[in-house]
Amino acid sequence: MAPTYKLYYFDVAGRGEIIRYLFAYGNQSFEDIRIPKDQWPEHKKKTPYGQLPVLEIDGQPVAQSYAIARYLAKKFNLVGKNDLEALKCDELVNTLEDLLQKGLKYFFENDPAQKEIQGKQFFDEAVPYYLEKFEAIVSKNGGYTVGSQLTWSDFSFAVTLRELENRHPGLLKPYPALSGLVEKISNLPSVKAWREKSEQKK
Repeated sequence: MAPTYKLYYFDVAGRGEIIRYLFAYGNQSFEDIRIPKDQWPEHKKKTPYGQLPVLEIDGQPVAQSYAIARYLAKKFNLVGKNDLEALKCDELVNTLEDLLQKGLKYFFENDPAQKEIQGKQFFDEAVPYYLEKFEAIVSKNGGYTVGSQLTWSDFSFAVTLRELENRHPGLLKPYPALSGLVEKISNLPSVKAWREKSEQKK
């Protein structure tokens, strides 16, 4: 009997979106439970480590978005062809996280002076440094982050880069291979259908 899944996250893309994308890709049904911000303090007490996302697998709660994504990637054959490709997936996802953390410092900074400093560090230094490297990798691999087929790393990049582009339109314009990867993942039939259905609920 197939396990039942309940995903708990906020009503935003964030760290829950890669999990939603992977479920959609695998045509795996799941409950997409979105916690309102005003209910979070009470719900927080029920989580394993005081944070979201949390995935319940047959009632067993599991935290950490990348651990959950890796679990689903194994189920849906998205971990690469061998151990080296699996390692490269981890390497790229973790490096993308480095870029994301620098971006979050900017996007959530409230002090105008500090925001200007963080913005310069992010847009003038971090973005070109990382995205030029990622662009070269995806170009070399024919449109994929790892190897020559879909991996969960592609989904991580698509979700994260789409979010960054939404927050700062034009960010991906100089990087056609990365832009193409975002569009490719977003337009996978099952993912696209899920995205359209999700948008209709809002």
